[in-house]
Amino acid sequence: MVYEYFDEFDVEQIPRRYIRNMEDPFEKYNDNTFLKRYRFPKLIVMDQLLDLLGIHYNNNRGLPIPPILQLLITLRFYATANFQTVCGDLRGIDQSTVSRIIKRVSHQIASRFRDHVKFPQTEAEWAVIRQQFFEIAGMPGVGGCIDCTHIRIQNPGGINGEVFRNRKGWFSLNVQLVCGPSMEIHDLVVRWPGSYHDSFIFNASHACAVYSNNNHNLILLGDNGYACKPYIFTPLLNPVTNAEKNYNKAHIKTRNIVERVFGVWKRKFPCLRRGLANSPNTIVSIIVACAVLYNISLKLRLPEFPVEDETDEEVPKSFSE
Repeated sequence: MVYEYFDEFDVEQIPRRYIRNMEDPFEKYNDNTFLKRYRFPKLIVMDQLLDLLGIHYNNNRGLPIPPILQLLITLRFYATANFQTVCGDLRGIDQSTVSRIIKRVSHQIASRFRDHVKFPQTEAEWAVIRQQFFEIAGMPGVGGCIDCTHIRIQNPGGINGEVFRNRKGWFSLNVQLVCGPSMEIHDLVVRWPGSYHDSFIFNASHACAVYSNNNHNLILLGDNGYACKPYIFTPLLNPVTNAEKNYNKAHIKTRNIVERVFGVWKRKFPCLRRGLANSPNTIVSIIVACAVLYNISLKLRLPEFPVEDETDEEVPKSFSE
């Protein structure tokens, strides 16, 4: 009997082969299911979103997750606000990895904010905005509509935690939005806790500087949460004359567009409605990223999501009443 002896140091080391047990979402889901889960059609995600958002992150450690899959993970989270759901859909990726991916990709998308969310830059662009607003209800000189919405968050804790508790008793960020006549987002402020008043947020915002300078003879329409100024018009509390009543009707009809924007935005990305339990910096990036993606979807003329899609996922337990 012949025995062969092999020195372990003489044996050629074979690189470890990694196999990620994961189904391809592009193959797994049909077009309608994919759109419902990721909020964008397959072709848009594959051919345009990565380039538009500049997501090209990769590394050589272990088994890198491709940028396209990182984007899908993040989009899926925006549609659910639930790490467990994302992990269940994309097998082979644990929750800690999903959390890091969402944080990183959200920061990357948010960094493109000024490329996709901005005020008109020229007098000609402002003239188009004023004309489009005028065609809604006959109000001249309108350059935008403003309002705030509360995005639910988990109690941040610490000595300043209670500052985030809003007047309804739950923790939130009070997010200010200025929109145009085509429901596009012109400006977004995501920095103030839920206890801060809408008027205070506006006075400290870039939008206040834009409209108060009045270089383009613009007015901004807001509700009674804002002080009436030469450049910001609010409804009359007790209209008496026909002129006052007509003003209120035109104001309400025109400013209603910002309410529609909030509705479409939160249906597109239900994490904004269900609440976010991420770290404070990541929450800000997620909200900003959702605004960027909303404007991109508007430019691509993608369809709105119907109301019934809001019940697609359960509300995270940490936010249930």
